[in-house]
Amino acid sequence: MSQPRAGDAIAVLASGGADSAVLVSELLRRGHAVHPIYVRFGLSWEAAEEAHLRRFLITLTDPAPHSLVVVDVPIAPVYGSHWSVSGDDIPDDDTPDDAVYLPGRNLLLLGLPSVWCQLNGVHQIALGTLKGNPFPDATEAFFAGFSRLVERGMDHVLEVLTPFAELTKADVLELGRGLALEDTFSCIDPHDGRHCGRCNKCAERRHGFASCSIDDRTDYAHS
Repeated sequence: MSQPRAGDAIAVLASGGADSAVLVSELLRRGHAVHPIYVRFGLSWEAAEEAHLRRFLITLTDPAPHSLVVVDVPIAPVYGSHWSVSGDDIPDDDTPDDAVYLPGRNLLLLGLPSVWCQLNGVHQIALGTLKGNPFPDATEAFFAGFSRLVERGMDHVLEVLTPFAELTKADVLELGRGLALEDTFSCIDPHDGRHCGRCNKCAERRHGFASCSIDDRTDYAHS
């Protein structure tokens, strides 16, 4: 996978989760001008997710990222009653990872932000995709193809980068040791803005912290 060119401006698709949060921090550390972008689909957990992301970004001060860009891409007309929109039958900690697959997620995440990049003269956009991601829109071929599509459709060179593609969740958390990881959000069934502690993503989060012996300061509704 390509790595960002040192010092260049870069947009980061920041979901509020630990992976993209650490990615923002790491790219700032490498000297990039970072433009975090949050894509708001209207999913059931996004109010809590966006609030956590904003809290985390405030903790990055030396250097700081640019102001958060929010792009609205309402997905309900396409997803209908999908669990991610309705909040019903949320995959719990006993479900396999493919149960939380959101159809076309990376395609949707990259769509309007790529237009923002063209309008703002940004030529790199990064995602926090990790090693072993099994989904078809997380492959090197997909990202390379999307870059070609943007160049053809908007006459704009845009590299889609996945700097963490060879890293595991534990590797990324280790990179983020010392950051305000308690302000990141990895839950698909929040309770009053808190991690539920019982869904598939909370289980993945707990396992990640435990595997690298980092104190998990996450506020879980259920322990």
